Amino acid sequence: MVERLRAGGVSCEPVLQAFLAIERHRFIDTALATQAYEDTSLPIGLQQTISKPSVVAHMLALLFDSDYARGAGELGRVLEIGTGCGYQTALLARLGRQVISIERLKPLHDKARDNLGNPRAGDVRLVFGDGRLGHSPRAPYQSIISAAGGDDLPASWLDQLAEGGRLIAPSVDPVRGGQALLVVDRTAQGLTRRWLDAVRFVPLKSGTQ
Repeated sequence: MVERLRAGGVSCEPVLQAFLAIERHRFIDTALATQAYEDTSLPIGLQQTISKPSVVAHMLALLFDSDYARGAGELGRVLEIGTGCGYQTALLARLGRQVISIERLKPLHDKARDNLGNPRAGDVRLVFGDGRLGHSPRAPYQSIISAAGGDDLPASWLDQLAEGGRLIAPSVDPVRGGQALLVVDRTAQGLTRRWLDAVRFVPLKSGTQ
C-alpha cells in the first residue's frame, strides 16, 4: 500500500512512515480484512466509512506543508473531527505532538477507544461530542482535519486554528459546486482559503447520538 501511495505522488516521508507503522486491518471488521490494503473506502457501521488510504495520505501530506509543520517537522497539537474507527487518529498520533479527536456517534467513539487500545500510543484524547463545536479547552491547534463535510466551515474551527496552522476539510466549492478539499491557513495577516480536489465525504452533522 505504501509503495502504491508513493507511486501515486505522496512524497511526504513522515506520512509514508506512519502508514508503514499503522496496520489498517486492525481498524475494520474481520470480514473486510482482505480489502484492508486496497485503495478503497470501507464501511465501519452507522453509515460511516473509513476513507481511502490515498485520500487520507493526501490530506495528511497537505497538513505537513503548513507554515508550522515545515518549521517544526511535526503537526503540533491536532484537532480531528470525526474519529470514526480510529485509523486516521492512529496515524495522526505518529505525526503530531498531541491529538484531540471528536466523535459524535457513541458506538464509534467506543469502537475507536477499543481499536486504539489503552494506554494509547502517543498523546491522544478521544472526546465524545459535537465536532462542529471543535474543542476549545485545548485550543489553539496547529493542525485541524475533518473527516466529514458540510456547506460551510464552522466558525469554531476557524477560531481555534493557531497562527501558522492549517485546517483541511471537505466543503462545498462555491465556484465549481460539489464537495472539494478546502485548505485554510492562518497567517499574521488573517485567513487564506483554497479549494483543491473534488472529494466525497460523509455529511457533517450537529449533535451527538
